[in-house]
Amino acid sequence: MLIPAFEPGPRMSDLVAELLRADPDLDVLIVDDGSGPAFAPVFAAAREAGAHVIAHASNRGKGAALKTGFAHIAAHDPDADVVTADADGQHTRADVCRVADALRRDAADGRSALVLGVRGFDGAVPLRSRLGNAASRGLFRLATGRRVSDTQTGLRGIPSDRLAWALGIPGEGFEYEQRMLLRLGPDQLAAHEVPIDTVYLDHNAGSHFRPVRDSLRVLLPVLLFASSSLAAFVVDTVALLVLQALTGWLVPSIVAARVLSATANFAVNRRVVFRARGGSMLPQALRYGVLALALLASNIAWMSFLTDNGLALLPAKVVTEGVLFVLSYGVQRALVFPRTDAGPPARTPISRPDPPGAPDHPPHAAHPASDTSPLTPARSTS
Repeated sequence: MLIPAFEPGPRMSDLVAELLRADPDLDVLIVDDGSGPAFAPVFAAAREAGAHVIAHASNRGKGAALKTGFAHIAAHDPDADVVTADADGQHTRADVCRVADALRRDAADGRSALVLGVRGFDGAVPLRSRLGNAASRGLFRLATGRRVSDTQTGLRGIPSDRLAWALGIPGEGFEYEQRMLLRLGPDQLAAHEVPIDTVYLDHNAGSHFRPVRDSLRVLLPVLLFASSSLAAFVVDTVALLVLQALTGWLVPSIVAARVLSATANFAVNRRVVFRARGGSMLPQALRYGVLALALLASNIAWMSFLTDNGLALLPAKVVTEGVLFVLSYGVQRALVFPRTDAGPPARTPISRPDPPGAPDHPPHAAHPASDTSPLTPARSTS
């Protein structure tokens, strides 16, 4: 059980005590993300409750605290799966057990997948949290084409064979958890959801997450891509209108305008949006060229169809570009400018249930003192 904590409230030690009462063999690791001397009594209470606490000298962000915890677990207990939870009291013992049980079932089925504890956002949910989560879900679906019920959940299950993958994802703050979700598709990692309770204590006063502002920051690449695409759209549209007015030829004007805008768009996306300057430009340019040709063919087909059916040129252009926007982002992120810092995905899970002849009990996590925990299923490596 991994809890990143920055200036936590007194309920954190209660959660530790509840978990350890439910299972005395459970390991609980807390990373103090530079909370300072004023919060030393809270961490001391967590230690007294049975947690192990490690600390950053200064505040580095939630993502940095999670990765410090992952690195510690990978070094000291590499076969243990990890359940992450927030320190603000929103995740109950029952919630943690639901996610852990899902990890255990995955282990028994030989599956390696990220488990997400998702809230239903029903009942007395603060308005800023409801709006922030709705905006984050919508932007995430726009960026990836995938539906995730709760993109901001901190209650997650990480299989042991994915700790190295998690450590390779960039990000130091709240954006780290969102980037983890954004890497699911490109890295071919499955994920499934487990319903949990929606708990907001004192109107979520203990949370340091700012739903709207941090959601926008988390999805900055999408916003940058949208800005880049909008700029390319303006260049493309102006060039198209001018060329078509001068020549009267629709298809050649579309091609010439697209070549001009695509060249500028490639440079901006490579340097600013996806930050792929470290990769070789030629393969990226070739992949981008193939994508541009495919989008161009789609553009011509859609615009010819719409204009032939009576829609004016400018509205036809707007409709066509809107349809192709989401497709273009997903392909560029995954194929044209792929990140290489998270490592290649495992083709097959390296985890499996206990071999034949093992004791007749559900798989548990291996701990240094040969303890077992029902919250962290065992993983054996091949």
